[in-house]
Amino acid sequence: MSVSLDDIGARITDGAQLTGEDARALSSTYDIVSLGMMADEVRRRRHGRQTTFLRVAEVPVDAPMTDITSWPAAASEIRLVGRVADLEQARALVASLASRTGGTVSGFSLGDIALACDGDASRVEQWLRTLGAAGLATIAEAPIDLLSDPIAMVRAAEAAGVPAARITVDAHGTDGVLATIERLQPLVSAGLVSTVAPLPRRPTAEPTTGYTDVKAVALARILLDVPHVQVDWSLHGPKLAQVALTFGADDVDNVSPLDEIAEGRRRAPLEEIRRNIRAASLDPVERDARFAVLE
Repeated sequence: MSVSLDDIGARITDGAQLTGEDARALSSTYDIVSLGMMADEVRRRRHGRQTTFLRVAEVPVDAPMTDITSWPAAASEIRLVGRVADLEQARALVASLASRTGGTVSGFSLGDIALACDGDASRVEQWLRTLGAAGLATIAEAPIDLLSDPIAMVRAAEAAGVPAARITVDAHGTDGVLATIERLQPLVSAGLVSTVAPLPRRPTAEPTTGYTDVKAVALARILLDVPHVQVDWSLHGPKLAQVALTFGADDVDNVSPLDEIAEGRRRAPLEEIRRNIRAASLDPVERDARFAVLE
């Protein structure tokens, strides 16, 4: 006899561990409302109504550093975005930014670094030690589906003192969202994950209805025992981010640090993120790159 959502919901309420059969039932259900309610219960049990957000100033790696003299003071993190050609280019970029800010400098993808190092964990660690000495605090992304040996790569980053800020997903494969969750589980079991961003970073050719996206968020919250399930404000947009908060997400990454725009302060990103979080019946709390509360 197949497991019912009511049975799974009861186990979630009791704090019981879910089984593989439970996971498959949740993944295959079309009852997205019930799935969202379960995820929201798990999320509120861990975080209550608090929903954190991080304001980030992005700096493209191909931007001339001489042209970048400042960024909004409200940015808690300065993030290098893009792929670098070699270690020396990456080191120079990090050092240039770190010398001009008291904030946290992050950047790059662990997948790109692993590729540049031919998948050699010891070389990855050496790269990251060099970048850490230049001022890099965290790796911005660690795409679970692009790392041939995720545990070795994430451990190399930890050993170098430049941990991955979040475990990301480049794209859900043809085997679906549950397969992605299952790839993440060994990292969770090894205690190497504090933040998961389960929405794909690479847009699909076809427009999405958001159904698969919110299902991915809900499954990550229910099936992965991690503190933070995160959605990217800049990448995925305010509407999807807001809905994701009602499906288990508790943190919003990459909010613009601009306090004023041409349309006025009420339309500025800070007020918009606060409104959207409150509209989801949650409490907005700004944080820094280390999850310390700022307000």
